[in-house]
Amino acid sequence: MGSHNFIRSWVAIPALMGSSILHVVVFIVISTISNIVGASSSLKQSDHLPLLNQSLSPLFVFGDSTVDPGNNNYIFTVAKCNFPPYGRDFPNHVPTGRFSNGRLVTDFIASYIGVKENIPPYLDQSLSLEELTTGVSFASGGSGYDPLTSPSIGGVITIERQLQYFREFKARLEEGMGRKTMQRVLSNAVFLVSSGTNDLNAYFGTPSLRRQQYTLPAYRHFLLHLVQNFLQGLMEEGAQRIGVVGLPPIGCLPTVITWDSQSPIYERKCLNAYSVAAREYNQMLQDRLRTMRPRFHKLAYIEIYKPLEDMVQNPTKFGFDEVNKGCCGSGLFEYSVLCNPKSIVCSDASKYLFWDAVHPTQAAYYYIFNTARPTIDDFFKT
Repeated sequence: MGSHNFIRSWVAIPALMGSSILHVVVFIVISTISNIVGASSSLKQSDHLPLLNQSLSPLFVFGDSTVDPGNNNYIFTVAKCNFPPYGRDFPNHVPTGRFSNGRLVTDFIASYIGVKENIPPYLDQSLSLEELTTGVSFASGGSGYDPLTSPSIGGVITIERQLQYFREFKARLEEGMGRKTMQRVLSNAVFLVSSGTNDLNAYFGTPSLRRQQYTLPAYRHFLLHLVQNFLQGLMEEGAQRIGVVGLPPIGCLPTVITWDSQSPIYERKCLNAYSVAAREYNQMLQDRLRTMRPRFHKLAYIEIYKPLEDMVQNPTKFGFDEVNKGCCGSGLFEYSVLCNPKSIVCSDASKYLFWDAVHPTQAAYYYIFNTARPTIDDFFKT
């Protein structure tokens, strides 16, 4: 296993796959797109979490598939999951476009702070003014900080475009409630950004323009420059309380293990080189956020690497039976349209760390939420 071998994306499309595998997967994708419909199964984690307080700060979300509740439903991309078995354990068993069997971390946060049960996608034009003011997600599965990442994954919404949507959102609020009320909503809001995994994955992809331009350390610095620019852009639009999510141990994603292990069927274990790359990026991100902190009311790093690593290393502690394969299909490579109504699915997703071969289950997201609660509590204090 070499650090420049192929690595799978955290969120979306088989657009980066190499050699003959690419042709097989593209054929499967094209063959299955037309068959996508419906939903199924039951929610394990509580719908109603205890309220943190009654200040009801809005929650606005940006990033990739880890926080996309369905914006990709409204754009032309293959990076979709608004069909069964996705959403099997969501309330009413609805495949909303979340890349999981149920709720995301942001849904648990929204329920916990008392603003709403689940965060909706901004591109849902049916949202009322009240829905908009209490929290929405601008995130898009497949996106990254790097402008070259989104096109390579299938025309998803870039992070810069998400910021443009936020500016549009502000104009809608101002028109509906007046400038002063809009500014008050934003001053009380918390912003969450979860992105960067697709960028690092695309860097390792074959072929990779960025790898020709940058060494890995240089590319991480390039990404951090983009992160800083994005956070500065949010601040200029009124954001003062921002949480920035780090990267997961990407060497533990089932697709990564499948495509880059010596024996992906019989010796499934995390690939250390990829996880080390993510861990080093996370340390650099924390250092960068510390230098930026004086400009913001609150600017915090949100840890997901350690919780996920803990789940992989100590599965029984969390009630998991399987941590290196997904619940959907073979669990080795299926996600997005490859995890579809014709896929065989495990009977109890709460026993799995991963729902598909890329994305965590609702159970895993709930544990991540619980780990992040001290940071969440601090953010939403008045």
